[in-house]
Amino acid sequence: MSETNSPIVRLSNVRKSFKTPTGDLVILENINLEVKRGEKVAIVGPSGSGKSTLLSLLGLLDTESAGEILIDNIKTSTLTEDSLAKLRNKKIGFVFQDFELINPFTVSENVAVPVEISRVSRSEVSASVSELVSKVGMSHRAEALPKTLSGGEKQRVAIARALVNKPDLILADEPTGSLDRENGQKVLDLLLNSVTEDKKALIIITHDEAIAARMDRVFEIKNKSLHERS
Repeated sequence: MSETNSPIVRLSNVRKSFKTPTGDLVILENINLEVKRGEKVAIVGPSGSGKSTLLSLLGLLDTESAGEILIDNIKTSTLTEDSLAKLRNKKIGFVFQDFELINPFTVSENVAVPVEISRVSRSEVSASVSELVSKVGMSHRAEALPKTLSGGEKQRVAIARALVNKPDLILADEPTGSLDRENGQKVLDLLLNSVTEDKKALIIITHDEAIAARMDRVFEIKNKSLHERS
């Protein structure tokens, strides 16, 4: 286990490109970023600037073309697919813009998915799920199916699912983008409180400058590179 004040994620000179018939298509170039536990970071930029690509790299859902990505001081480029999946499941929680809940599963079953994958004992799963479903204010809908939930309720479930494995790093892609102002505020408060209370790191992709203003640091993607705002 790394020291608490060491970066949970570090990107060094990361490049992401794709091969095309006319040559390499560069999406991101010379990306450098360090985020420690307890930090809240926003990444902003226009549509098509590479924000989603960067989030995929941070979440180990994609691999860099050059450079180095470390999660909790582990060099990810040396890992097998199986080891990457285990690291991702243990260290990273995802909050997707479109929720990505499993429709035939109840609220509790959706929240339990990451810990079921981790092969945690059934009693531990039940306790963790119940605690988080309650924490996000969804105990009264624990047995409900996603199709019966409002957008705000679905996002609360998505946050509970992201937190259930007690990850060190939470990645959120426009977590309030499809919500009204009131529900968006509640969802953001849930995320920020989890960072403060449990010393997690939070990286949010957002177009909303009001959300960015509540973060400790704000980075903007310009000309394929990442620049911190002063």
